[in-house]
Amino acid sequence: MISLARFTTRTRVMAAVLGTSLAGGVALAAGALATGPAPSATAAKAPGVTAQDLLRIAEGQIGVEENDRGGGTKFHRWYMESQRARETVERDGGNVRAYANAPWCAMFVSWVGEQAGIRPTVGWDAYTVTYAQWFEANDRWGGKATPGAVVFFDWKRGDSLYGIDHVGLVEEDNGDGTITTIEGNTGNGKVERRVRPKAEVVGYGYPRYAA
Repeated sequence: MISLARFTTRTRVMAAVLGTSLAGGVALAAGALATGPAPSATAAKAPGVTAQDLLRIAEGQIGVEENDRGGGTKFHRWYMESQRARETVERDGGNVRAYANAPWCAMFVSWVGEQAGIRPTVGWDAYTVTYAQWFEANDRWGGKATPGAVVFFDWKRGDSLYGIDHVGLVEEDNGDGTITTIEGNTGNGKVERRVRPKAEVVGYGYPRYAA
């Protein structure tokens, strides 16, 4: 059985926002893969989109910021209007309106994948833990930073998927123990380019790109 102590502050906040009890969150974490972010990442055909194509779309969003309630971005609106929002409400509880001001780092990455036309291999979710679990379940998970990889962070520097706090996109491995990323829902409430220590990384999800 999964201990409630393994759920982070962000997980608890997300559960509260979506109207989900922590007990429900445990059941979610154990059974979420049945309704993961997208069809199998390994089954998806290799797209005609490169990692740089996707990163250019992400870079074009730098500067977009949330409202004073922590939401209100185009990424929130897109997710709320998507089929995936209804699916995750069915999975997690709550209602679609709760996403209006919810933490949005995963929504940002999902939106970028949609705009690039490769959502089936980038995935889509609003919850970082189940997003990471989907990559792992589809054998698209690892520990190497590559451009265009989806990077999952734990600010406490743990290695458990259940400790994941945040998600973004790898732009570059800087070769000095850090990576350059593009992320939504940063501490400044914006889409920003950041330099992060690899020590805060739990792992990476690998969308399929054209060579």
